[in-house]
Amino acid sequence: MAPVEQPLDLLVIGSGVAGLSAAVLAADLGLVVGVVTKGQLEQTTTRWAQGGVAAVLSGDPDSTDLHLADTLAAGVGLCDEKAVRVLVDEGPGRVLDLIARGAVFDRDETGKLLLAQEGGHSTARVVHAGGAATGVEIERALVAAVKATATELRENHFVTDLVVEDGRCVGVQVLDQHGENHQVRAPQVLLAAGGAGQLFAVTTNPLEATGDGVAMALRAGVAVADVEFVQFHPTALHHDRMPRPLLSEALRGHGALLRDRDGESFVDELAPRDVVSRAMTQRMFDQEAEHLWLDATGLASFSTRFPTIAADLEKLGLDPAKDWLPVAPAAHYLCGGVVTDLQGASSLPGLWAAGEVACVGVHGANRLASNSLLDGMVYGARVVEAVAAGKDGPEATGPLAALLTPQETPRPGVKKLSVCFPAMTGSDDPQGLRKELQQTMTRYAGVVRNENSLTEAVTRINALAVRCPKATDSPAAAETANLITLATALVVAALTRQESRGAHTRQDFLATDPAFALRLVVNA
Repeated sequence: MAPVEQPLDLLVIGSGVAGLSAAVLAADLGLVVGVVTKGQLEQTTTRWAQGGVAAVLSGDPDSTDLHLADTLAAGVGLCDEKAVRVLVDEGPGRVLDLIARGAVFDRDETGKLLLAQEGGHSTARVVHAGGAATGVEIERALVAAVKATATELRENHFVTDLVVEDGRCVGVQVLDQHGENHQVRAPQVLLAAGGAGQLFAVTTNPLEATGDGVAMALRAGVAVADVEFVQFHPTALHHDRMPRPLLSEALRGHGALLRDRDGESFVDELAPRDVVSRAMTQRMFDQEAEHLWLDATGLASFSTRFPTIAADLEKLGLDPAKDWLPVAPAAHYLCGGVVTDLQGASSLPGLWAAGEVACVGVHGANRLASNSLLDGMVYGARVVEAVAAGKDGPEATGPLAALLTPQETPRPGVKKLSVCFPAMTGSDDPQGLRKELQQTMTRYAGVVRNENSLTEAVTRINALAVRCPKATDSPAAAETANLITLATALVVAALTRQESRGAHTRQDFLATDPAFALRLVVNA
């Protein structure tokens, strides 16, 4: 659809589950909505989500209270309980809305939804599609709905920065497919350009996951928190293909076992992801191994239960009925992002955030498996409902409460960080710089960190920044600049957090310190 010159009520940046869920609902509510994305609508991290959507859809032994408890446990003291309560209470309705829009989830012969159990969940509550192709199905349903309802779609338009006038966000600066810079304006802007796995050399995220949304928020002075918590998925297939094929948590939920080089089992397969990734990294270090093994040979009907994974393995010459599958942790999910209230409003009036780009308080120090798609559905919709109701700025709720009403010291509290972002005016090849940054982050700021490694990361990131072209030079330059900006904030936060908690592990501070039961906030 060609751009339409019509004043917008809401501009959505990004086309993953959060952005598209919001765009569809906005059209339903009569808002004039536009969507801007740097690739095609379908090219998002959502598409790569395998496991499913965690939601309590029946009154079986499960309950929303149990889902809340599991989420809080995974977040290790940094979740906002009210935000999680919103997630688990409103989530089932959002999933049912998606089904009503045409999304098809797996069912048994009686028509009942099939449920999987994943790491950190105390019971089976994860609905899925195509065994392990849930993201593809959700994206398909939402893309079809958006194409039928959105007023304006701008694909292949790279958003380089927010436009801020008189203390509020009034639109974005974009680099279009012809290399021209111009603005797209709207009174309300929803930032849903999440995903930053390309910070690391080994990731399950697509090439587009370059942290664009968080980086442009950082440059605009918007409050950002929890970026030190990068979740590494334990079981990415150890293979040259990138992004790394993900061997869903559901495999371990159905009985697959992790084994070390000697064939020994060494960890609870259903522990939260940070626990499993840390145990794997330590075992790989102890055994001087590049990878470990996932033994799925005991799983019956593998190709029927997990057709997408089975097809990927077949292409790579692996037979899960006979072969142990080589696996290693890979960067998977950024738990932090733009700090919001419980409606998705950021610290900058006119700017909203939802999905992986946001820190709404539901993930804390480590996201519970299959809560990510749910997060995007729930909070993307809440943004639209707030905009439609006439809300025009942040309120003292959720993680934003500690910034707006510090005298009340809500828990968790905050610690403000001072971060100096380097200017980028170089002329080196941005793709080469990107690879150097990924190697730096993997080696010095990956699954396990310490003061010496993080200090070295700071030095190397600053040196890369001097060589990086301006973001407006090209999409490739913009992506590398965004990665460098986010890496700078991440490493400073990781140096400041002198403890191990959730997805952040410091070799020199292995204990969890109650003094750090707080958010580290940049631009507070």
